[in-house]
Amino acid sequence: MRTIISFLIIALFVSCGKDPVPKPKAFLRLEYPKAVYKEVNPQLPFTFEKNNLAKSIDSIKVSRDKKTLGIDITYPALKGTIYITYKKIQNNNLEPYLLDAQNITQKHAQKADEIVEQPYINLKHKVFGMLYEVGGNAASQSQFYVTDSINHFVTGSLYFFAKPNYDSILPAANYLKKDIQHIMETIKWKE
Repeated sequence: MRTIISFLIIALFVSCGKDPVPKPKAFLRLEYPKAVYKEVNPQLPFTFEKNNLAKSIDSIKVSRDKKTLGIDITYPALKGTIYITYKKIQNNNLEPYLLDAQNITQKHAQKADEIVEQPYINLKHKVFGMLYEVGGNAASQSQFYVTDSINHFVTGSLYFFAKPNYDSILPAANYLKKDIQHIMETIKWKE
């Protein structure tokens, strides 16, 4: 009997170790290539630089009223697209364009956790605008507009081909936000 009790006591001390700890959840680590930019000269009244990771811009879309031109910059590896729209300012109609750009961003406020505004001013090239970073499960993570305040107005929006899940698309959204900033910084008006 003594042997059994001794064996049980020894087994109890030997079997006791550290308490099991659950492993933390793992997150997918996404690394994207360093951005390499090249100037593109679409058949629009401006030029800009785009990331080589993006699919080349092949066609210009013209609206039915022929007052709006658009191009899409597609990133197949990131499953996202930056939609860029150009409108010519006529008869001092800048204010409705500005209100429209701001309203489009505010439509995402219902799903957004926050909307951060980042003004942009380039006096040398006469480019003035705003970048909106939309946090949360909104449909578009970044939006922007730039203008020369006299002749040209450009808007852009980033959309992903996936259900909005902020945590999942955050690395790609941050990468493409830098591309949007670069587009804004490199826009040059042709006229």
